Amino acid sequence: MGRTGGGRRRDRLRWSKLYTFSCFRTPATSGDAAGGPSAHGGSAVGGPGFTRVVHCNNSAVHRRKPLKYPTNYISTTKYNVLTFLPKAIFEQFRRVANLYFLLTAILSLTPVCPFSAVSMIAPLAFVVGLSMIKEGVEDWRRFMQDMKVNNRKVGVHKGDGEFEYRHWEDLAVGDVVKVEKDQFFPADLLLLSSSYEDGICYVETMNLDGETNLKVKRSLEVTLPLEEDESFKDFRGIIRCEDPNPNLYTFVGNLEYERQIYAIDPFQILLRDSKLRNTSFIYGVVIFTGHDSKVMQNSTESPSKRSTIEKKMDMIIYILFSVLVLISLISSIGFAVRIKFDLPKWWYLQPEKANKLDDPTRPALSGIFHLITALILYGYLIPISLYVSIELVKVLQAHFINQDIHMFDEDTGNTAQARTSNLNEELGQVHTILSDKTGTLTCNQMDFLKCSIAGVSYGVGSSEVEIAAAKHMASGNDDQDIQVQDVWENNEDEIQLVEGVTFSVGRTRKSSVKGFSFEDDRLMQGNWTNEPNSSTILLFFRILALCHTAIPEVNEATGALTYEAESPDEGAFLVAAREFGFEFFKRTQSSVFVRENFTASNGPTEREFKVLNLLEFNSKRKRMSVILKDEDGQILLLCKGADSIIFERLAKNGRVFEADTTKHLNDYGEAGLRTLALSYRVLDESEYSAWNAEFLRAKTSIGPDRELQLEHVSDLIERELILVGATAVEDKLQKGVPQCIDRLAQAGLKIWVLTGDKMETAINIGYACSLLRQGMRRICLSIPTGDQVAQDAKKAAKESLMLQIANGSQMVKLEKDPDAAFALVIDGKALTFALEDDMKHMFLNLAIECASVICCRVSPKQKALVTRLVKEGIGKTTLAIGDGANDVGMIQEADIGVGISGVEGMQICYFFYKNIAFGLTIFYFEAFAGFSGQSVYDDWFMLLFNVVLTSLPVISLGVFEQDVSSEICLQFPALYQQGPKNLFFDWYRILGWMANGLYSSLAIFFLNICIFYDQAIRSGGQTADMAAVGTTMFTCIIWAVNMQIALTMSHFTWIQHLFVWGSVGTWYLFIIVYGSALRSRDNYQILLEVLGPAPLYWAATLLVTAACNIPYLIHISYQRSCNPLDHHVIQEIKYLKKDVEDQTMWKRERSKARQRTKIGFTARVDAKIKQIRGKLHKKAPSLTIHTVS
Repeated sequence: MGRTGGGRRRDRLRWSKLYTFSCFRTPATSGDAAGGPSAHGGSAVGGPGFTRVVHCNNSAVHRRKPLKYPTNYISTTKYNVLTFLPKAIFEQFRRVANLYFLLTAILSLTPVCPFSAVSMIAPLAFVVGLSMIKEGVEDWRRFMQDMKVNNRKVGVHKGDGEFEYRHWEDLAVGDVVKVEKDQFFPADLLLLSSSYEDGICYVETMNLDGETNLKVKRSLEVTLPLEEDESFKDFRGIIRCEDPNPNLYTFVGNLEYERQIYAIDPFQILLRDSKLRNTSFIYGVVIFTGHDSKVMQNSTESPSKRSTIEKKMDMIIYILFSVLVLISLISSIGFAVRIKFDLPKWWYLQPEKANKLDDPTRPALSGIFHLITALILYGYLIPISLYVSIELVKVLQAHFINQDIHMFDEDTGNTAQARTSNLNEELGQVHTILSDKTGTLTCNQMDFLKCSIAGVSYGVGSSEVEIAAAKHMASGNDDQDIQVQDVWENNEDEIQLVEGVTFSVGRTRKSSVKGFSFEDDRLMQGNWTNEPNSSTILLFFRILALCHTAIPEVNEATGALTYEAESPDEGAFLVAAREFGFEFFKRTQSSVFVRENFTASNGPTEREFKVLNLLEFNSKRKRMSVILKDEDGQILLLCKGADSIIFERLAKNGRVFEADTTKHLNDYGEAGLRTLALSYRVLDESEYSAWNAEFLRAKTSIGPDRELQLEHVSDLIERELILVGATAVEDKLQKGVPQCIDRLAQAGLKIWVLTGDKMETAINIGYACSLLRQGMRRICLSIPTGDQVAQDAKKAAKESLMLQIANGSQMVKLEKDPDAAFALVIDGKALTFALEDDMKHMFLNLAIECASVICCRVSPKQKALVTRLVKEGIGKTTLAIGDGANDVGMIQEADIGVGISGVEGMQICYFFYKNIAFGLTIFYFEAFAGFSGQSVYDDWFMLLFNVVLTSLPVISLGVFEQDVSSEICLQFPALYQQGPKNLFFDWYRILGWMANGLYSSLAIFFLNICIFYDQAIRSGGQTADMAAVGTTMFTCIIWAVNMQIALTMSHFTWIQHLFVWGSVGTWYLFIIVYGSALRSRDNYQILLEVLGPAPLYWAATLLVTAACNIPYLIHISYQRSCNPLDHHVIQEIKYLKKDVEDQTMWKRERSKARQRTKIGFTARVDAKIKQIRGKLHKKAPSLTIHTVS
């Protein structure tokens, strides 16, 4: 790897001077403990939990004992070469049915087995082998993803000041690495230096904590000279620090370098899977590798999950196994009785040689051996192909998910990827969804849409909420459900709300400038200079252009400016300022330069503003200020922040526009927009000088209370502000998120958002995606700021949180308004205590009572713990959705799945039905034949029954069945509740299908016995032998079970027809081919010569098939006529085309199919409608509301 560049970029700027709170330099001490604010942590180094030693630039030491740290290779697979066979076999044989068939396969090698060994071993080997192959393929895909990460490359110091590229997996603790812009950090690193002179860098941690705002990291002062590749030639140092742990936000350690000891804190640590941004390169030394890194410490081992339905299947198999044992006992007792009392009389059945299997002198022993025979003989009660058929169905479902055109991302060309198919059916049972925010709900893009300046609202665009409310009112039907998708496909110029009142929306079009959707000629093209308050507007635009920490970048290809901002909001403000004519184009060490287009008569003017101080934004301050000096020497403080924070800091003469601005802020909030208030203050030179002296003292102080001092001093200057206006930006969500959340809410699902973002960001996203709305009462749980290590502080924090939870619960219980909605918001620190055993159930009970729950500043570990609490506390299926490494634990903890609602239950019920119908006929015949252990069916018939002749129709049921189409499901979201309510797989339905199987077995056996008992079936007068009766009974079974599944299906394609009727045809084809083989023995030419020419055979088939299926046909006819399920009603409406002929009825039925909800776009539009109607009552009927989008 060659040397990259010679010197620092951007005129050797020291960006750390911009920051007040983010960058603090830790001093050195020459003693044994580190000094500075981290000293209290440094004293723990060397003690329990703080034993790690890293020799910088000497990685060979760590590859051998006594250190021998793990490599940087990571693996997220369930298996490896050595563990695949034992673990995969264990997975297969923890299924009770497979365990049973393993036992019978072993017993098939003994004389007690009534079948050939191959007929018992082959199906088991096929079923288990296919399932293991599926598991292996899915794990191979995980392995390939791991290899893709492990084979990424990074620059590593190889010695003599030279760097070379190596794979991530080849990194070792102590290696010095060079990471370049927009690359991920390959391991947990100590930052040594960066392309900036003062050693700061910008880091995006979205994969770790979900935050999109860039974090500022700063190296130690002593390592700043390590700025070139050659400077590492003789670099040596020792790091003593904490052992590997999952805490993302803390780090305790010391660096011993040049006989000095320096305290290391989280500001110097770069975590694996975070990304370097806005910085050309950094040098760092590896501290934690591979599974020792904090992000991997937050992950959990890939669990072997089993779906709820699969667990219930085991319960049913236990029941069937009990039935199997019962009838086997009856058979063995019957056999023992016949052996003792009747066999001596049957001289023609006497065995040539005495054996234990049928010894009249020892009937008990013979009965025991017969018990084993019976357990094998009646084993067809247990459906061996059930698991493999369901596995195949899931694989095919996963394939269709991957190929679904509706889940294709046109922008990236990516399709959906079902990485595992084990839990497909679980999505049909979901009660609670736990979602990450960043990248899952949002696409991290803000659009500047409206603003309020000097009490005047500007911007005539309409938000989605406004358009949807107007369209709903225009429909004039309160019972009609809101077509959310219409909002994004609006093509109407004007909507009439009531007579004489219109809502002008224009035609929806995409903005030509990314981040700027503002439309209002009063402010564009310099027209603002003609406004009455042009001086205030000028100040507003300057605040947008100056109050930030962004860095301008010039696109070398186009010459256009882009902004590297710490948050999407700042980027949107700078784009808006540029479009208004105030372009921020340059930042130096101490100045900001803005190109103003309309402030001078002689054209564009470049102005320089000297930055004196910057008080950056954080979650506690909820505001940001910059103090600067303009070209006239005037000192200005420009401040932007949350309206509640700004308003309480306004001067008496600064509240002129407060009332109007407050009204506009409420309107913007109800329209789903994110808002900030803008203000300023003019400072006297003497006042500023006195304040700055105090500020510098606080900034350079050393001790744990430094941040509190800074906040106090900052608060002193951020007073007596003058309100200028407010901004309103639209938070761009991922495509379809509002519609999706709305449908999920109407379907009755609960939605929790778990994010690493700070509280106000999470709340804003909640508003944007309609989990929160105006008028919803928020319950915010947090703990007082303090040293959480102290025992008394922990106790106080816990008591405070318990009181907050109790007050919140009381508030919810005392609420009388049925339409009132509550939202619970909790931060990570409070969640730490809320998840403890003595408080977690109180917290969960409060959360369940709230319409929406948002957990912010949560670590990946906390996401997993919250998911576990919800899963175990509610006892219902949970689904976790995430997009980054920080979501892995949450996803693994949840009952996650993608699949089709309801069908698996029907599929499984059918399996038990057909196996009971088939298996019990063997028991009846054995009793009929004196409990002899003789099967009425040929071995090959029994082998093919589950594997070939009845497997494909049930697979087509699982893969292709639709009770209603996906489009109808979206229009009737309440249909989803059929899954969580378990309507298709409850015990009533399971036992009903078992009873149906019992009835069918009785009908098949006794009708055939009665028909063929003494009837001649051949022209020569011969009666039917066992082979003829057995083949006829088997034919009836094939017809009966395939007709049954045909009656069960609601949706037919050519595939279903091919599988159902093809299975019947395959039986006849097989019996012709098999009957022509000499190995068929008693079944030789059974169809062509014996049964085919006999009318009785065909009449019996028709009669028995009808007898088996007519009761089910009567049952479903009665149910649809007298007690229909929801989807039955919709099927009938669609079949009779009432949705086209009777639109009123169709809309009424759709409105009934919405679960009453207090969250989602629909609930928000309902609230907006109430507001619009309230306004209309106060205004003249001739009023026209004009807005354009």
